[in-house]
Formats: sequence, structure tokens, C-alpha cells
Amino acid sequence: MGRQRDLLRLILWLVLFCCSAVAGEKGTYIVHMAKSQLPPGFAAHRHWYDASLRSVSDSADAIYYYDTVAHGFAARLSPAEARALSRRHGVLSVTPETRYELHTTRTPEFLGLVDRGANGFLDVDSPIGDDVVVGVLDTGVWPERRSFDDAELGPVPESWKGECEDSEDFPAVNCNRKLVGARSFFWGYKASVGTMEESKETRSPRDRDGHGTHTASTVAGAAVPDASLFGFAAGTARGMSPRARVAVYKVCWLGGCFGSDILAGIDKAVEDGCGVLSLSLGGKMVDYFRDTAAIGAFGAMEKGVFVSCSAGNAGPVPSSLSNVAPWMTTVGAGTLDRDFPAYVMLGNGENYTGVTLYRGPPLPPSPTLPLIYAANASEDISNGNLCLPGTLSPEKVAGKIVVCDRGINPRVQKGYVVHEAGGAGMVLANSPGKGEELVADAHLLPAAGTGEKAGNAIKAYILSDPNPTATVVFGGTKVGVQPSPVVAAFSSRGPNSVTRGVLKPDIIAPGVNILAAWTDAVGPTGIAVDSRRVEFNIVSGTSMSCPHVSGLAAFLKGAHPEWSPAAIRSALMTTAYSAYAGGDALLDAASGRAATPFDLGAGHVEPRRAMDPGLVYDLTAEDYLDFLCALNYSAFRLAILARRSDFACDAARAYAVEELNYPSFAVTFPSSGGEASVSKHRRTLTNVGEPGTYKVTVTASAGAAAEGVKVEVVPEELIFGVPGEKRNYTVSFSSSAQPQGSSGFGRLEWSDGKHVVSSPVAFVWV
Repeated sequence: MGRQRDLLRLILWLVLFCCSAVAGEKGTYIVHMAKSQLPPGFAAHRHWYDASLRSVSDSADAIYYYDTVAHGFAARLSPAEARALSRRHGVLSVTPETRYELHTTRTPEFLGLVDRGANGFLDVDSPIGDDVVVGVLDTGVWPERRSFDDAELGPVPESWKGECEDSEDFPAVNCNRKLVGARSFFWGYKASVGTMEESKETRSPRDRDGHGTHTASTVAGAAVPDASLFGFAAGTARGMSPRARVAVYKVCWLGGCFGSDILAGIDKAVEDGCGVLSLSLGGKMVDYFRDTAAIGAFGAMEKGVFVSCSAGNAGPVPSSLSNVAPWMTTVGAGTLDRDFPAYVMLGNGENYTGVTLYRGPPLPPSPTLPLIYAANASEDISNGNLCLPGTLSPEKVAGKIVVCDRGINPRVQKGYVVHEAGGAGMVLANSPGKGEELVADAHLLPAAGTGEKAGNAIKAYILSDPNPTATVVFGGTKVGVQPSPVVAAFSSRGPNSVTRGVLKPDIIAPGVNILAAWTDAVGPTGIAVDSRRVEFNIVSGTSMSCPHVSGLAAFLKGAHPEWSPAAIRSALMTTAYSAYAGGDALLDAASGRAATPFDLGAGHVEPRRAMDPGLVYDLTAEDYLDFLCALNYSAFRLAILARRSDFACDAARAYAVEELNYPSFAVTFPSSGGEASVSKHRRTLTNVGEPGTYKVTVTASAGAAAEGVKVEVVPEELIFGVPGEKRNYTVSFSSSAQPQGSSGFGRLEWSDGKHVVSSPVAFVWV
């Protein structure tokens, strides 16, 4: 669902871009300034910024000023003006606007958050987290939903400095003790696309898309009984941290999410007093100093703000990640143990299980309807199998069930194409890249999505039978599906091509078929012809997994206010699980095989254990600066991220990426050379629990190449006393050369008999 809208937005943006991109035409640029270099005679930095801008353009005005997580401004400039400005005193960089994409409940029970027994973790009446405000940067919010009810909450925290925008369709009274703030940032978007279609989007925090309402309620939605989508997934819906507060920063619009707006949103969210930021959006993997979201996140981290980001929906392609900066927590997607089965029954007696969220008149229970493959009902030779608009022949599909293949256009639109051509129903078959992953949709006609194997079998039946028939029977909601979780095929994968020494993603969380609140502006499918309106919707994407981690971070921050953002991430990562209860590794939906750390990072979140991780790998802003020095960042580039000119890398010091105190290990070996090479990594563990003695174990979990790696940990035992005590260790990995591209995986664990502090290890030969 979220991915379908992404495609439509991309098409719209390409059309707008192609129609407007003229050589020399003005575009939006983000200008980073060295604040400490304010010349004499200027009363304020903004006066200096304005003067710098006026020196290259008589007509340009600043779109935004950045003061908290960045220093500088955004403005519309021609390429020549941008080049001239880049040469001005105090200007660190002038970078073109970047466009980002949105990455689009049983989960509290699935995660073990609701249990009033002796092992209970979350009591909905507990005040933990009620002083934490989570800033959600997304498409806005539909404030009238019950998920944003504040009846159970006390006064807004005194630390909160934000506000609720007042506009015609979003009066300030829409905010309350749950939804404590709402702002919109659209100047960068408007400057890039030229006009905003007021009938479809408004310059206010109101959500006309649904994505933002869904993510915000997933983070911290209040408990809502009798929630469902057309009766599917019925039960009580609640967010991950139901006592936390939400502040919404609308930075995404019909034409996308633009860097200048995102940076302005982060800047204001941190200034307002948000303790956690949730960004279900992302762009390409680029150097950190060129990544606007990473720049903003660095400034937020320095202020003690935890930043959670979606990994992206470009899986299972390797190195397809977004948001790979080590100060961001990068979240992939996994499945729940809940499904919405639909059974495709064929005339030859074979039955295949798929999924659907269709709720309407059923098809005949017996397989008596004619069945046809879309490619046999279309004049489109190249894409006739995809059920693209206008490609199906009504004479050939009328009254039949049509088999369509996934690809190019949105899944639900394919069903509408079949419906408009007179088809009675649809079977939507996965492409090879999607494997056996089943993502449910609220189709507009009787339909079921199937895995690749079932789709192939159904198409083979059509070819073998002169009069193929079928029907689809709908099974409602099924709970207890195993195995679960499974890594979603769409979830973006590592390795991290920006810095191979940092393993990404960090973790996975529920992101498939997630029930959460929805806007009243569009139907559950998001397409224009869908006139249905729902309070809750079921959507899939890493956009959905990211707010799960954001909400859990808010809960941890409320329980442990002294923990840094890095400590919170460490607690989530080192307590995550990568195997099922029986010991088998978590599976990857795309391949059907064991998932690797490039797919799931440290593993699937385990909130109960994260509350008491025993030890954490902590990091400060200075540690991240040392990491950037190891990447040979110049003082110029460092200043863009650090916003200060007093820091410079020590030329006499040997910096190393391997010294970044990260909770995972990404080890690279050369693929040539006769002698064994050694990769040495240093780490520091901080006690956040009871005194204890921890012993280390290292295991190879996958890949023959990993079995040939020798590992030495010094020391093999760490003794901790009081909380806050730190202990160092060094781990050396050595291996002979392997063929280029070889990889292997393992785990390094410290345990005191009660806690297990686990780190994934990935080996790559390059």
C-alpha cells in the first residue's frame, strides 16, 4: 500500500521534473554556514545569512533558517548563484535540494508488551514514557482519531516548547495532551514543484495521505478497543508507547518529501523538545555530509535525541538501504504471526493459499468461474501480464477471474483494472523478487495475492486445461501463523556501501500488514476511485517498522532517562533475537532461506529484554567525529555535520572505523594475497545493570567462509561492579583470502548467566 503510493508520487515527480528542468533554472539549495565565523558588524547570524544571499541575488529570499541541528538557510538559486555563494566567507556548502521517499495491531502482543502476569512488561496504566515527546516527520495527522485521545494522560510536560499550528482545516484546538504539537513545512516542496493542488493537499498539518496518521498512532497511539479494518485484525489497537506524547511535523506532500523541509522539521522538533524522532522516509545511500536527513539527525543526536529511520522498501536487492549513518537507528521490516488468508480453489482440485483484505460480496464457493491469464487477454505484448490500465480486453475477461503478475503499477490498481474490464475477480501472483512474501490489500473486487510458487502453479494449470476454472474463498483473520517473524522481501538490505565497516540495517520490527489509524481523506487503498472511509487501515512497509522502534525507544527513554541515544539503540540491538524458539535462524521471505545480518541486522526487537540489557555499547558525539576522521573527512566536511569550526582531526592520531563503539561488527578482508589478514576491533561495554562477570562466546552462524575465520577476544572475561562502570576488550578477526564477494556471518556474545549481550558479525571479502 505504502509502496504503491510511492510509485505514484515518483511518476508525478518525474513528470513535473521533466516539464520544468531547464538549464539555468533556479532550484532550491541548502546552504550550511560556519556560525562561528560571523563577521563584525552583524547583530545576528540571520542578518549575515541574508547579506550573503543578497550578495549573489537581488531577488532571492530564504525559505528557511536553520539554528538548532544545522546552521544556515535554504533558498531558491540559479546554478551560477549557487556557485558564487559557495565562494563567500563562512559558507561551508551549497547543496541542491534532495527528494526523499516515504517508506510505506497485534504487535504489542506479538512483541510481548501486553502481559499482566508475573513477567509483564507493559502496564497500560503505567506512567512510563508520559514525559517523552516523539516527533513524527511524515505526511501529517488526522487528529480526530481515537488513537490520539488524551483522557488517560496528565498535563503536557513542562519541557515541551512546541505549538499547534492554527489553520482553517486544522484549528489549534485539535492538539491535546496526547497530540501536543503539529506543524507543517512546505516551502521547499512548493519551491520545487511550483504549485500545490489545494483540493488534494492543504498547507496545514492535516494528513491527506494516511501515511503520517498510521505511523504516529503506531508510535504512541492510545488504546482503542474494537479496532479493525472491515472486521480484519479485530481487537484493541495501541501504540508501542501509549503514554508517550506525539508531535507531528508534516514534511511530506503529494510530490514527495524535500530535504529543506525535512531539515526544517528536524530543526524545529529538537528545538521544541522532542526526545525521539521518527522518520519513515529516505533517499539514496550517499556520503553523510551530502545526506540532509543524516545532517539533521547528527545535530539531534548531539542534543540527546534518539532518531529512528526506515531502512527502505527496495529489497531484496543488496545494498539498497537508506539512512545508513551510524548515529541513526536503521529499521528493517518483518512479519507478524497474523495473516488474512484467501484460498484459490482450481477446477482440477488443487488449492493454494494467498492473502486478502477484500470485504464484499463473495464469489461462488465452487470453482466454476472461468480463469484467464492476463497476458492472454491483452494486446500489450511486453506487459500484458501486469494488468496495466487500458491493457485488458473486456471481451476476453468479462465474468472471469484474471491472473495478474506484480510489477510497475500498484497492486490494488490491477484489481480495479480487472473490475473495469468486467472481470469477476483477480489472483495477484508474486514476481520472482518477491518470492513467497504475502502482503494483504483491501481490494476493490474479490482478489487474493499469492506467492510466486502458487502463482506459477496456477498459470501452469491455465496452460494445461482448455477450460480452466477457479474461485476464491476468504478466510478472515488467522492468528498464530508460523514461522514468524520472517524478514519481509521488500525490506532493504545491506551491506552498507557508504561505510562497509558499519553494519546496516540495525534491527527489524513488525512492518507487514500493520493495523493503525488512518486519515478520513482517502480510502484504504489510497487510489482516487476508492470512496470507502475507514478509521483504521492495514499497511505494509519499513515505514511501519520504523515507528515500532521509535515507540519502543520512547518507552526505554522514559524508563531510563539517563541513557543516551546510542545506549537505547544498543539495548534494542544486543537483546534482539535472530533465531526461533527451536534454534533455527529467522527466515528471509525473498529466498526462503536463513536471513543474514545484511537482511535483519542484529535481529528482531525483543522489548522485554531491552529494558534490562545488562551492558550497552555507548557513544558520544566526539566518538562519531572520530569515526568521520577515520573516513578522512576534512575540517570543511566535519563542520557541516558538527556545526562548529573548533574541531579538527589530529594529524598525529591513527583513527580507525573499527574503533567506533558500535553494537555490531562489519569485517572486511582483502580477496587477494597469500597471507592471512587481520582486522582488529576495539569496543567498550558499560554496565547498566547489576554487578556481574561476563564471559564471551563467538560462533559462526552462516557461510562456509565464516568457518575459516579465526577470532580472538582479549580479555575473554569482563568483571563489572557498580552501574556506569566501563570495561574494554579487543576482538581480532583473521582470515586468508577468499573469492571476491564472499561473505560469512557469526555472533559475538557476552553473558553473565542472566543477560546475553549479543552482536551480529558480518564478514565480506573485497
